Amino acid sequence: MSTHRPPDLGPVRPDGPALDDTDRLLLEHLSRDGRASYAEIGLLTNLSATAVRRRIDRLRARGAVRGFTVVLDPALLGWRTEAFVEVYCRPRTSPEELLASLRQFPEVAAAWTVTGDPDALVHLRAADTRHLEAVIERIRKEPGVQRSRSSVVLSQLI
Repeated sequence: MSTHRPPDLGPVRPDGPALDDTDRLLLEHLSRDGRASYAEIGLLTNLSATAVRRRIDRLRARGAVRGFTVVLDPALLGWRTEAFVEVYCRPRTSPEELLASLRQFPEVAAAWTVTGDPDALVHLRAADTRHLEAVIERIRKEPGVQRSRSSVVLSQLI
């Protein structure tokens, strides 16, 4: 009986080895159901539970899997309004300064620095439009923020 051992992929590096097809398949199954057991994933991938565990441990060590989480429904938590806000910073405002400002707001779901005219794109969630407006006004008053432009989400397509 022959046993196939996957190559040691080692730690993730920008120039490191790419994920193989089996790793991608494992990640696909994990992304669908992060609570699936190693045995369940093994049945779907034709691997033993031990092989699945070993590969997932390796993917975690490499940084390909950064954690396991619960995806909550914002509307059920009272966050029924969302918007994307383009933030334009004052000259010499660093990303670290903007990050420190945005971390104060529990309504900030995510934020990114971006190319183009705005310096950052901020995803906000709020209870309603009045709440959203108040949060946007508070963000505009932050020392490093020069101005902003907002787009309220009407519906989610995907």
